[in-house]
Amino acid sequence: MQAAIVVFPGSNRERDAAKALYRATGKKPTMVWHGDTELPKADLILLPGGFSYGDYLRTGAMAAHSPIMREVAVRAKKGVRVWGICNGFQILCEAQLLPGILLRNAHLKFVCKTVTLKVENSDSDFTRLCTAGQKLKTIVAHGDGNYFAAADTLKHMEDHGQIAFRYQDNPNGSIRDIAGVFNKERNVLGMMPHPEDAIEPLHGSIDGAVLFDSLAKAIG
Repeated sequence: MQAAIVVFPGSNRERDAAKALYRATGKKPTMVWHGDTELPKADLILLPGGFSYGDYLRTGAMAAHSPIMREVAVRAKKGVRVWGICNGFQILCEAQLLPGILLRNAHLKFVCKTVTLKVENSDSDFTRLCTAGQKLKTIVAHGDGNYFAAADTLKHMEDHGQIAFRYQDNPNGSIRDIAGVFNKERNVLGMMPHPEDAIEPLHGSIDGAVLFDSLAKAIG
């Protein structure tokens, strides 16, 4: 499996993501600058966490218009897996590759803590090695992680298995405890928690590794 990681001004988790991918696949991912217009051949495109463009305007709003995002959208439409983590999730929503939006945390404070996720749908390349209902302990670190979507959008998502994860201890006020969502085809995943920071015992959890391992096994 060959991965590409898109780096924006203000990204700060690209090295963590690269390490997690290398651990799972044995291959170093390619780093792609946001101002590029072409992507290398890749089975997975990952948008990492951070504070792209300093989170000016809305989180992810400026990054969603970066030149590389046009090609990310083209690849996603062709079925390439696209994974947005934290700021990457915000960017995917702003680029309309995922439904909904990320708002300020309900308590209006930055949150950095360990949380527990419940796997809602194991029928995807990202969650293939999980079981529905499985609990994963991982990390959140964000100020704008409060997921929101309109009632009709939420119903459509629930009906089509697009809820990937729910918080068991909602840290930000996300509607229906949603922590991560798929697009309808389930080749695009966005999530606020950081599985790349839960892959080694020193992190306090290795539960995040299962998502990287799922992709490696599914794609080969």
